[in-house]
Amino acid sequence: MEQNILEIKNLSKLFGPNTEQGVRLLEQGYNKERLAKEKGITVGVNQMSLSVNKGEIFVIMGLSGSGKSTLVRMLNRLIEPTSGEILLHGKDLLKMNKAQLREVRRKHITMVFQKFALFPHRTVLQNVEYGLEIQKVNKEERKQKAMQALELVGLKGWENKYPDQLSGGMQQRVGLARALANDPEILLMDEAFSALDPLIRRDMQDELIELQEKMKKTIIFITHDLDEALRLGDRIALMKDGALVQLGTPEEMLTQPANGYVERFIEDVDLSKVITASRVMRRPETVTLDRGPRVALQLMRERGISNLFVIDRGKRLLGVITAEDAAKALKAGQGLQDILITDGPKVSQDTLLGDLFEVTSSAKVPLAVVEDDGKLLGVIVRGAVLGALAGGLSDEVSDLEVKEHE
Repeated sequence: MEQNILEIKNLSKLFGPNTEQGVRLLEQGYNKERLAKEKGITVGVNQMSLSVNKGEIFVIMGLSGSGKSTLVRMLNRLIEPTSGEILLHGKDLLKMNKAQLREVRRKHITMVFQKFALFPHRTVLQNVEYGLEIQKVNKEERKQKAMQALELVGLKGWENKYPDQLSGGMQQRVGLARALANDPEILLMDEAFSALDPLIRRDMQDELIELQEKMKKTIIFITHDLDEALRLGDRIALMKDGALVQLGTPEEMLTQPANGYVERFIEDVDLSKVITASRVMRRPETVTLDRGPRVALQLMRERGISNLFVIDRGKRLLGVITAEDAAKALKAGQGLQDILITDGPKVSQDTLLGDLFEVTSSAKVPLAVVEDDGKLLGVIVRGAVLGALAGGLSDEVSDLEVKEHE
């Protein structure tokens, strides 16, 4: 994944008298409250620095008044920053003239608004074509691109309807299709689903995730809803009082909160719906198939475990053996291939903890975490799952947990 398609450096937005002085005072350590009280200056965004990677859904989250909407509107200069830099492929938007900025808004950074912003007198197709029409794209080409965008968001067959004939969720999809028709590099989505009913909102989140699998766009998504942020975000930036409090993946936010504010923000989150198998797996103890049961038993005794995963030379999982079966095989003169359990439970590293309960509760051997090509990545035991949900995540699982399958 290419890094830094968009980067902001020390970006601030101040409102009120003598904002240049306000920037200097922020740099000297003034906080938002002091600046407002002593100078009458309101801080919208305070010295923000972060980068957005190509192809990720980057969520900016915060409560009302945190500065998130001000920030996203500065990214295409709908709001002019007071100071700082906004770099698109290394070029500073703040140094661009009106014509250059217009080009950026048309072809590179497009916004999807919360209120849909559809023209009631235009059909769905005409609404989606609007941005291309402004760019003076010929009629046939813009119709073709608009229809492709409508098909992408699941609205093929609705192109001749008017906005008032559509549900709220469908109207939001029209707004999304209009943005996609321009084929922008970056989509800015400011509280795009917050006006929708909860069930429709959930459906739109699912659709956005599915769309992203096809589009691989860079999406900057603004929300005040933590559950929405956790569902959608590859990374999340949490804001408070115009400043960045923490930046990280959903799992990092939940398992390594930066301070008490973040802890309070996330305290009611259901970890089973966020933490993945990769977070709780440990290094697997393995043996190759050409080793005999004597070697396998010796390895298990040394490591205090009762199971070994059998892999090939490419580290692909072949199966698992137990100490009991290995002891029997040794007496019977058998090889590991004769006692190999090949139908043991397997999951991907992205499997959520909530989906692991049933598997681990009935499994007689530890759970294998594998890649699509069968390569063994790690092992999960019941104790690790329960420990994670209790807030006891650690980089290593204790030997006692591994022995629970004995």
